[in-house]
Amino acid sequence: MDERFNRWLLPPLLALLFLLIVYQYVSPACPGAACPRRPAAAAARRGGDPAAREEEEAAAAAAAALPRLAAKFPFARGELCRRVRFDMRGRDVIVFLHIQKTGGTTFGRHLVRNIRLEQPCYCRAGQKKCACHRPGGDKDTWLFSRFSTGWSCGLHADWTELTSCVPAAMERRGCAGNRTLRNFYYITMLRDPVSRYLSEWKHVQRGATWKTSLHMCDGRSPTPDELPTCYEGDDWSGVSLQEFMDCTYNLANNRQVRMLADLSLVGCYNLTSMNESERNTILLQSAKNNLKNMAFFGLTEFQRKTQYLFERTFNLKFISPFTQLNVTRASNVDIDEDVRQRIEELNFLDVQLYEYAKDLFLQRFQYSKQEEHQQNRLKRREERRLLREQRAHQWPREEAAEVAVTEDYNSQVARW
Repeated sequence: MDERFNRWLLPPLLALLFLLIVYQYVSPACPGAACPRRPAAAAARRGGDPAAREEEEAAAAAAAALPRLAAKFPFARGELCRRVRFDMRGRDVIVFLHIQKTGGTTFGRHLVRNIRLEQPCYCRAGQKKCACHRPGGDKDTWLFSRFSTGWSCGLHADWTELTSCVPAAMERRGCAGNRTLRNFYYITMLRDPVSRYLSEWKHVQRGATWKTSLHMCDGRSPTPDELPTCYEGDDWSGVSLQEFMDCTYNLANNRQVRMLADLSLVGCYNLTSMNESERNTILLQSAKNNLKNMAFFGLTEFQRKTQYLFERTFNLKFISPFTQLNVTRASNVDIDEDVRQRIEELNFLDVQLYEYAKDLFLQRFQYSKQEEHQQNRLKRREERRLLREQRAHQWPREEAAEVAVTEDYNSQVARW
């Protein structure tokens, strides 16, 4: 009886044991860490890519790490995204509008000596100007600036002068080709108005005059009545700050607005063509529009950001990083609050322009940083996709080998 019972009970027990063993090895239910043999690609297909989720979290953290900017002026996306497909081998030209005492000399030297180029500018020792020719043996220049072409449109030529002079000046230099085929990309540097004004005063005090500037507008230079001088003699050496501020026709006043505006809109230097309030409104708005539409502008107070935005705009890289100088001649001038307020009043248009420029500059910087994070995230996502494809080709072979092992084990159990 017992033998017969054991004979009937043994087959069901063996069958149950076999099912448990098979279930252990081939069951699709693998919760938690119980699936070490499943490839990462399969895990990604089943429940989303963990690396993708991690990357999204990292990107969000990086974006959150950027300081929140309290924007004062609304700008469209096209006004923030500045990307120039600068063709150095073609007909493109960078035109540097150099405003006095904005750090333009330092920036101008960066352009001719510090950009990583296929054909670097050729700078002879002891000479200020460098030959910035296009790659491939073309003698045409890709840079119109003090340190490449010299003061070809006049000493510290402004926007009004440059836009009417540069095309013809390029032809006079023997650069062949139709001027209509060229793309001119204007750039400039701006500076805090009070610091810039003090720096110009110290410069003039040491003997600088810029009296050879042409101030061309509508085809002519201003008359002595339209543009009187603040001093008698060769220069204004030793001028005190009070004397500098008291000259009502001092070109240092609101220099940045005047040099960026289209002066032909207000009758050039003829102050009798319209009332002062209307003239100031037109000048400021024109300077803002021209600045906004330039390919690039930088701020003296933000050297590293200036470098970053230039590199992003023109897809050119500097060899050495820019240096932020915290000590300048202007910073060493000790003035009280009354004098500072007087300087701001004399430069009230420049103060408004700089506030506008600083807001646009920082918004462009933040936009470019966020765009860079997005591009890097897409690049890493593409790299992960390619890696998953590679693993997907490897997984069927590994899975086939594992199935073969399982079948071999099952056959052994069956024989047992």
